[in-house]
Amino acid sequence: MPMDPRELAAQMVAGVTAEGRRIGELSLPDAAPADRARAQRLALATLRNLARADQVLAPYLRQTPAPPVQALMRVATVEMLELGAPAHGVVNAAVSALRAGRKTAAAAGMANAVLRKVAAYEGWSELAVQRLPGWLRRRLKAAYGEPAVLAFEQAHAEGAPLDLTLKPGGAAPEGRELPNGSLRIDGPVQVSALAGFDDGAWWVQDAAASLPATLLAIREGERVLDLCAAPGGKTMQLAAAGGRVTALDVSDARLERLRDNLRRTGLAATVVTADALHWTPDEGFDAVLLDAPCSATGTIRRHPDLPFVRKPADVAALIDLQAALLDRSLGFLKPGGRIVFCTCSLLPDEGEAQITAALARHKDLTVLPLPPLTFGRATPEGGWRTLPNDLPGGNDGFYMALLGRQPR
Repeated sequence: MPMDPRELAAQMVAGVTAEGRRIGELSLPDAAPADRARAQRLALATLRNLARADQVLAPYLRQTPAPPVQALMRVATVEMLELGAPAHGVVNAAVSALRAGRKTAAAAGMANAVLRKVAAYEGWSELAVQRLPGWLRRRLKAAYGEPAVLAFEQAHAEGAPLDLTLKPGGAAPEGRELPNGSLRIDGPVQVSALAGFDDGAWWVQDAAASLPATLLAIREGERVLDLCAAPGGKTMQLAAAGGRVTALDVSDARLERLRDNLRRTGLAATVVTADALHWTPDEGFDAVLLDAPCSATGTIRRHPDLPFVRKPADVAALIDLQAALLDRSLGFLKPGGRIVFCTCSLLPDEGEAQITAALARHKDLTVLPLPPLTFGRATPEGGWRTLPNDLPGGNDGFYMALLGRQPR
């Protein structure tokens, strides 16, 4: 019997909140693509509203339920109060799922009584949006101030629409054009059913994520290296601009998605599975794009599971890796070449501070002037930063800088 998407969503939520794992890392039961997609939408909506759901549930609970029960009740609460699903069907489905489980059956009666009370709750929209975890909130408040952090949290709560980067000359589905040329499609959609998908006319890429490749201003025939390239949005931008692109990533599994995207769009790149810290090219490159591994704190709109699993120690290790990759990638440049360093992080330690430190380590390194960009702001050391609430409907938080090496 197929699993109800609500039950699968609850397994995702429990995996994140109780096990501290990202949704993509969980071993989940098989499900039809449509059911899995619906389950993931429910899980993401629940994670965006977890504190609100708990605030509504708390007065009706004598004690915290076991994780599988708690997760299903959280999903049901969000589905009714945030997504507006009919209460009768949601409550019946949640209770049936609990009764069917050997370890959860005893909680079915309690859940039935509580969720029926929750269904009558008024005032959901007045509840405060989900706050970031304390360690991250403190760092962001120090960097940007309390009003900015509140605006970030509001953007996170609203989620992320679908942004597309269009291949030159490709047919586009209906949507609204953003200042940088990306196409935004609001509301839930099936990506593979959109006009132009089969023709490879576009690829999915947040508007802010399209800016770093723009900084390189690739000219026809230039040799370009895209480091940490998967899943390939920037690779396709560079190839579409006329670059002879080498796309390198340490994960062959992630590169398979890049290869699929290249096949669909008809764009070409040399794909290499290797660790950039130990790889040596046959010759230098005119341009390098380093999208360094980072905390991804700029992508919480799309990945609300991330705040539940990311820890301060993770960031410290990533900062060291970013510096090592930047130092290594400078050696891949031809004389007079240029490099973009970028991270999808809101933390200055993974952006502005990295460039300041690199300039101190490499006396021949310089920050190059930026071409005009349509949203975001310049940073004191010469880079560029976007914040999650820059565009109506939001965008990823990114840091980027364009660098060159002075002739010796």
